This record gives sequence, structure tokens and C-alpha cells, in this order.
Amino acid sequence: MKVVPQFSVFLINKPGVLAQVSRQIATTRVNILAMTMTDSSEHGVLRLVAEDPERLRTALATLNLPTTETDVLVIDMPNRPGALADVCGRLAEGHINISYAYCTTGASGGKTKGVFKVADTKKAMKLLGSKNDRRRKTNAKIHRPMAIR
Repeated sequence: MKVVPQFSVFLINKPGVLAQVSRQIATTRVNILAMTMTDSSEHGVLRLVAEDPERLRTALATLNLPTTETDVLVIDMPNRPGALADVCGRLAEGHINISYAYCTTGASGGKTKGVFKVADTKKAMKLLGSKNDRRRKTNAKIHRPMAIR
């Protein structure tokens, strides 16, 4: 678990803009750890977390697109049903608001990364990193609705 900069790039909704950004990132040889894309009628917002934030910052600067940086929490999670629910539940119990979140896909039985924009990053890191919570997590039961049992 670590705090990293997330880059939000504001894109005009027209063909080729995302391709241009993707090509620039590829040309600069930046490895993207996680990304999400949302849209509205006027523009899209591309959110990226990179292995090397400084190289991504440099790559994006050459595109002359509106970009912001925000600190987010990146958490390694097991790729299994309920892993996201465990993290979100622990944050809720600690009264930490999640503004938004997105996850990578992982190999079956492997790991995945969750990216969380939370109201209190320091408190979230302390809560999720405590030994007491790790022990409780392994004993947690997942309750599924009767329809999917």
C-alpha cells in the first residue's frame, strides 16, 4: 500500500485524442499501473497511475492538455471475490469517505491493484496497515444474497 500521484487529463470528446495521449505515453515508455476514463458531453477525464510518475508527468506536459495531479492510495489486493468489499468495509468502519475508486484486473488467483481517492489518506493508511485489521480480514465472511448462492 502506498500513496502515489494520479494524473487526471481532460480530453476533448473527438476521435483520435485518446490515441494521441496513448501514443505519447507509449513513446516515452511509461508503464501504466491503472487507468480509468469517464466522459461528459463536453470532455472526458482520463485518470492514470504510473510506475514512474515523473516520466508520465514529462510525457503529458508535451501534449499541452489540461492536467491535474492528486494523491491517491494504491492497495495491492488478492484477485478474489470480496477483496474490494473488505477494503471498502474497513474504510467505512473507520469513517473514511471514498470519493472514487477503480481497480486493475489481475490474473486468476493473483493480485490486483485498487486505486482509492479517500478523504483522509493518512488515516486510511494507518487503518488498513494495522495488524489487527489484517487478522480480522482473514476471518471475515462474505454474505451473498440468496439468489446467487
